[in-house]
Amino acid sequence: MTVNSGIDNTQISGRWIQISFFIAVVFFNLCLAIQVFSVGLAYFYNSDWWNLHIWLVRGYSGFSLILLIWVYLMRFPPKVQRLTASIPVLLGLQFLTIHLKTPFPLAVFHPLIGFSLLSISTTLVHRTSQIVFPNHNQG
Repeated sequence: MTVNSGIDNTQISGRWIQISFFIAVVFFNLCLAIQVFSVGLAYFYNSDWWNLHIWLVRGYSGFSLILLIWVYLMRFPPKVQRLTASIPVLLGLQFLTIHLKTPFPLAVFHPLIGFSLLSISTTLVHRTSQIVFPNHNQG
């Protein structure tokens, strides 16, 4: 007869929540990569692809806030929390650089912030994978 303690169930549940967070972060990163790809298609191939670029950012921006709440509820390490917290900040800056009209064109920072966003998101995927799958990262 096997008896499972509440701790075992809590650890298993916490692990699945971490795995779910990892999957969500990978999905977010893929959305960013597709968005960058759609910009290239819009600029170099057909401007109709610009609609996908706009649609994607409107679709996944709110998701960054869900990730932010999630990372603090699960108590991930501070590095993962900071990376996750920077994503909505950078998305806000992306929005401002495109929509804020100033004497100096802030839009010149838009691609640089986008690069930072993709870099941070990719680093977040890597850091989260090290936490969720620690045995796969050794050796």
